[in-house]
Amino acid sequence: MSPVVVSLESVSAAHGTRTLLDGVGLGLDIGERVGVVGRNGAGKSTLLNIISGTHPPDSGRVVHAGGTRVGALSQADSLPGGTVRSAVVGDVPDHVWAADPRQRAVLTGLGLIDRLDEETGLMSGGERRRVALARLLVQELDLLILDEPTNHLDVEGVAWLARHLATRRCALIVATHDRWFLDEVCDQVWEVVDGRVDAYEGGYSAYVLARAERSRRADATEARRQNLLRKELAWLRRGPPARTSKPRFRIDAANALIADEPPARDSLELRTFAASRLGKDVYDVEDVDLTVGDRTLLRDVTWRLGPGDRIGLVGVNGAGKTSLLRLLIGTLEPGAGRVRRGASVRPAILSQEVTELPGDLRALEAVEQVARILAVERGRERTAGQMLEQFGLPSSRQWTRVRDLSGGERRRLQLLRLLMGRPNVLLLDEPTNDLDTDTLTALEDLLDSWPGTLVVVSHDRYFLERTCDVVWALLGDERIRMLPGGVEEYLARRAAAGGSPGSGTAGSGASTASGGSGRSAGSGGSSGSGGSGGGAGGPAGPGSAAGSGQASGTDARPALSSGELRAARKELARLERTLEKLGRRESELHKALAEAATDHERILTLDAELRALTSEKDQTEDQWLTLASKIE
Repeated sequence: MSPVVVSLESVSAAHGTRTLLDGVGLGLDIGERVGVVGRNGAGKSTLLNIISGTHPPDSGRVVHAGGTRVGALSQADSLPGGTVRSAVVGDVPDHVWAADPRQRAVLTGLGLIDRLDEETGLMSGGERRRVALARLLVQELDLLILDEPTNHLDVEGVAWLARHLATRRCALIVATHDRWFLDEVCDQVWEVVDGRVDAYEGGYSAYVLARAERSRRADATEARRQNLLRKELAWLRRGPPARTSKPRFRIDAANALIADEPPARDSLELRTFAASRLGKDVYDVEDVDLTVGDRTLLRDVTWRLGPGDRIGLVGVNGAGKTSLLRLLIGTLEPGAGRVRRGASVRPAILSQEVTELPGDLRALEAVEQVARILAVERGRERTAGQMLEQFGLPSSRQWTRVRDLSGGERRRLQLLRLLMGRPNVLLLDEPTNDLDTDTLTALEDLLDSWPGTLVVVSHDRYFLERTCDVVWALLGDERIRMLPGGVEEYLARRAAAGGSPGSGTAGSGASTASGGSGRSAGSGGSSGSGGSGGGAGGPAGPGSAAGSGQASGTDARPALSSGELRAARKELARLERTLEKLGRRESELHKALAEAATDHERILTLDAELRALTSEKDQTEDQWLTLASKIE
C-alpha cells in the first residue's frame, strides 16, 4: 500500500448557506495520528464524513490508496439488533474470536466481556456507544476515524482507549474535546476554522503553543505593515519615527508569551474572598448512609466542603457521583446521618440533561431571563450578549430560538444561565459534554476568577486538572476518599484493585483499593487544603512536561552519536550567532528607515533589504528549531 492512506484535493462543503470547507487539501500517511479540533459547527464531523466516504464533498475529490480498509465511528451510533456478541464479532464462534488477543482486549477494556448475551436494543446510549466502539476496534484497519470516541467513557475507559490506540499501526483521525486524550494519542492537530484546515505538529499542548506563536507572528506581520504605513505618514508629515521590535527567534517569542503570565488563579485570594461570601460552613456530610433503589452507595460517610474548595470527583459509573451531588443540593435525602448546609449557601447544579431550557425563547432572552449583567471579576462586568460571545454564540446566533440551537449550543446556554444566576456553590455534572475546546478554555478562564466552592464530576482529565485543586474518588466501596495524587492515583488504585478499565460499573474489587478507614473526613471544613500539595493532577499541571501525555511517552527520535551531537551543538551555536547578527541588522534597518522618512527612494531600497533579511531570518529560525528539537 502507498504510504499515503488518504488525500483531499480542493475539497469544499457547505451546510445551507454556511461554507464549512473551502478548497481544503490534506494528506494522511500510514501511522500518522491526527486530532481534529474546532468550534462546534465549524465542520469537524463534515470533514470526517468526507474522509471516510460517508458523504461526498460538494466539490473536489477524496482519494484513498488502493485496498485501504476504513473504519469510522460517528456520533450517531447505528447498531444492528441482537446481542452484543452478534454486534461485535458477528457469527464467529467463541473459540475463534477468543483466541484473538486484540478482540479479547477490546471487549475486556470496554467492559463488555461479561455482557455478550445482552440485547443492544435494551442498552442505554452510553452502553450502545461502547458496543459501537468495540465493533470497530476488533477489526484490522488501515484508517481509523473516530468522532468523539470518549463520550460516555469514564476516566479509566479514556485511559484504556488511549493505550489501545497507541498499539495500533493504522492511520488515525479523531475529533474530540478531550484535551488530555489529544495529547496522549495524537502527533498532529488539524484545526477546522473559517472553511480551512490548519495543521499543527504535536498534541494539544504543542497546538496551543503553536497557535499562540502563529498569532504572534501574524501580529508581527501586521506591525510591519503598520510600520510601513507610518513611514509613509512620516514622509508626508515629517512626524516622529515609528518604533518596532521583534525577539531574537521564535522559541524566545514562544517563551515570552507565557513568561509574565501569572498563575491561572490565586487560590488563597479566592478562598479568602469565598469565605467572606459563604462563611465558614458550606456542606458538612456527617455519618451519612445513602441508598438509591436497592443499592447502597454510601455508608457512614463524613465529608466536609469549605469555602473556596475546588474539588474534582471521579469514580466508576454507578458508584454514585451524580447521587452525591443531589445529596448535597437536597434533592436526595440520606437514609441515616445528616447533611448540614451553610446559611449563606446559594448552590446551582449543572445536570447532564438540557430539558430545563425554555425552547420558545431566543438565546439572548433565555440568558437575560436570569440576569443581564455578570461580574466576571471585581470591578469588571459583562453583559449577557458579551458572555454569549465568549461562550461561542455570536450575535448572529443570539436571536435563534433555543429549540433550534444545536446540542452543543444548548449546553453552552445552559451553563451560562447557571453562571448568570450568581451562585456561590457550583456543582457541575459532566460539564464538558458537547463543548468544543475553545468553549472549554473560555469556561476555565471564567472559573479561574470565580470565588466560590466548586465540585466537578467529569471524565475529562484535562478539565479536572485545570479547574480543581484536589480530587476525591468514589471507588464503588461505599466510601469517598481524597487522592493527593489526583487522577493518576485513582487509576493506580483501580488497577491495584483489579478494576476493569472502561467497565462502566462499580466493580466488586473496588473495596480493596480503599487504603483508608471507613470514614473520610475533611480537616476543619476545608477539604481542599488537605490536598494542596498534589493538586488535581499531582505536582505537574496539564501543560507541563510531566503532565503532558505526549511528553510522558517514549521518545521515538533516533539517538545521536557523541560526534553527531558535538557537530549539532556547534551548528546550533553558529545559527544563534547568525540570528544575533541578523537581529542587529534588522534593528539598524528600522532605524535607517525612520531616518530616511523624507527620502522615498531610500525607503524603497531599505524596505527591499528588510524584506530579504526577514526571509533569511525566518529560514534560519526554522533551521535552529529543527536542529534544537534533535538534541533536546
